[in-house]
Amino acid sequence: MANVTEGKGTRTVKVSVIDDDPMICQAMSLILTDYSAGRITVVSTSTDGETCVARAREEHPDVVLMDIAMPGVDGIEATRRLRALSPAPHVLILTSLSPSGTVERAVEAGAEGFVSKTDAPDEIIRRVLGVCEGDPQFNPASQRQLISDLHASKPRSRRDEARAMLDALPEREREAVLLAAEGCTNAEIAARMFISERTAKAHLSSAADKLCMGRVQMARLVERADLPTRA
Repeated sequence: MANVTEGKGTRTVKVSVIDDDPMICQAMSLILTDYSAGRITVVSTSTDGETCVARAREEHPDVVLMDIAMPGVDGIEATRRLRALSPAPHVLILTSLSPSGTVERAVEAGAEGFVSKTDAPDEIIRRVLGVCEGDPQFNPASQRQLISDLHASKPRSRRDEARAMLDALPEREREAVLLAAEGCTNAEIAARMFISERTAKAHLSSAADKLCMGRVQMARLVERADLPTRA
């Protein structure tokens, strides 16, 4: 957890604001300063990822509000670099809309939540203070996007895993497995591959041993791989 400074009876959180729009930086700074009743101080603002990381090394902010779309080092990479620092600041992604994949990538980089640029001042203050207490700060929109991204990535990962397993087979064994998945008999596989039925059976048996699967399981594997239609 990031360190926070103690004022006269007030717990003061140091915040850096990063956005390529200087007006957003100014607006967020005013909100954090004017609405936090002294609980938050803005130590700096930056308009690019490279500068924010350099400043963080000197200023040691407790929380960084990080825009994503910036020239040069974007918010995802800047978040990754910030979280590698010691001590590492908390990072809240400062966003308006979350394109598909952004939430998942930000979380993987170390972000602990999202703050919408359109959130009410009290909500922004609450999220900044909350993340310092170790509580992830995901608004409903970012929660929905994260769930959507995870649901989308699971089928992709299963497909890619299946393709990798098939690609690890020798070419002729792979071809025999694909034909078997189409419903071809051993005789039909042999005819299509211009080999003997005995050889076709041997290819399938060898593939089954390598994959630790039976014929039906191999057919399901091919189905899961969702391979492009062959010409």
